Amino acid sequence: MNRAPIDAQRLHSSLADGPLSFYDRIDVVESTGSTNADLVARAADTALDRHALLAETQLTGRGRHSRSWVSPPRAQISLSVLVRLPDIDPTTLGWLPLLTGVAVVDALRETPGVRADLKWPNDVLLGGRKLAGILAEVAATGAAPAVVVGVGLNVDLDESELPVPHATSLTLSGVDTDRTALVAAILTQFAARFTAWQRAGWATDELAAAYRERCATIGVDVRAELPGGQVITGVATGVDDTGRLLIGDRAVSAGDVSHLRGQY
Repeated sequence: MNRAPIDAQRLHSSLADGPLSFYDRIDVVESTGSTNADLVARAADTALDRHALLAETQLTGRGRHSRSWVSPPRAQISLSVLVRLPDIDPTTLGWLPLLTGVAVVDALRETPGVRADLKWPNDVLLGGRKLAGILAEVAATGAAPAVVVGVGLNVDLDESELPVPHATSLTLSGVDTDRTALVAAILTQFAARFTAWQRAGWATDELAAAYRERCATIGVDVRAELPGGQVITGVATGVDDTGRLLIGDRAVSAGDVSHLRGQY
């Protein structure tokens, strides 16, 4: 199958004074083990900040709970961004992957114009099926912690290439899109959200409101498998100010959450 590469030159042309000027550097490589792992390793260089890395294929990509995330070359967007967050309360760092989810959803609604939503905490859904996953990793601690957040988004996969049965791709949803344009849209939305969050002193009020508006988990019956093997079911009534999912009178901060009623 002939799949077009990401046009690095188009991205680089916006670095100086365009919408991507937030980023110090954007790299596109043909293949790597994991874009997240690469940037985590580079975080020891304290001068490195606002660095985006894309790979046309990942050989050892990972999702949440160390699940593998692999795709054919040029069929996905495999993107990681390293950012430093000076003077942030460490307990607030968990909002970064949720912010990234908001950015990805808004980019998809804009380019190519599909009605994507979020499944708590940070899976991106299209038609109730998983289109993208997000994984954040703390790469360095201290007064200005470095965090790497990665996005894996299915663009041009057919049914036989999907990583899991409940996944989908833009192609399978009848959407033909330019991966370079979608990458630029994701990076632009992330930059805008991150800049606004930092200017707000890392306050989460506006970010939390934006997340709740895009979260398809709120208001549906869910099943949560918690660490230690406990399982709870109920209606997801909201997301609290720390990013935890509220199921009835329980606040869930970690675990596998499934939408019931026939949805993922």
